[in-house]
Amino acid sequence: MVNIGNSWDEILKEEFKKEYYLNLRQFLKNEYMTRRIYPDMYSIFNAFKLTAYEDVKCVILGQDPYHGPNQAHGLAFSVQKGVDKPPSLKNIFKELAVEMAESQGISMRIPSHGCLEEWARRGVMLLNTCLTVRAGQAGSHRKKGWEIFTDKVIETLSNRREPMVFILWGNPARAKKSLIDGSRHLIVEGTHPSPLSAHTGFFGGNYFIKANDFLKQQGKEPIDWVIE
Repeated sequence: MVNIGNSWDEILKEEFKKEYYLNLRQFLKNEYMTRRIYPDMYSIFNAFKLTAYEDVKCVILGQDPYHGPNQAHGLAFSVQKGVDKPPSLKNIFKELAVEMAESQGISMRIPSHGCLEEWARRGVMLLNTCLTVRAGQAGSHRKKGWEIFTDKVIETLSNRREPMVFILWGNPARAKKSLIDGSRHLIVEGTHPSPLSAHTGFFGGNYFIKANDFLKQQGKEPIDWVIE
């Protein structure tokens, strides 16, 4: 059984016993035995391991993991150190640099790597709606049960009394808006940071500024978005 190692274990305990999840688990067991699957099985729940339920300040919702070698490690949009930054992540960093300059007068150096673990440890849950994928086959593990699981996670976070921010980039992420209580939490939307769509509504969204302004209004410490 899954052992996350923090409050998520108790919160998701019943979910891990449900028939759909047991079927998903059997599917994944066969997939990992017979194919190359990303991320490695020990990294599937890294978004949960690095950001406990009570520590979540902001959720950034992705789709499925990167499907290239050595990229995915359980955090949406993030890649392991030593791996080239994917185009979507480069655009996220570009937007962040502009926002930091505008809001704080900081000239932010674009990180040399694409590992977002620092964000995760600071309360940013980097959640994909599907947590695994076959190598080289985008979307190959969709509709196998992960969406039921991550919808439950989104609803559980939405039901938390303490307000947080949900950043939804792209139509699949924005489709989850109905799961979120917008009267309690801040929902920030934009097009996907992919080069295919970034110039039609991603750039200039002020996502990071809006997130921190909301957190400060709630009496919370803003997120340090700068990655060393």
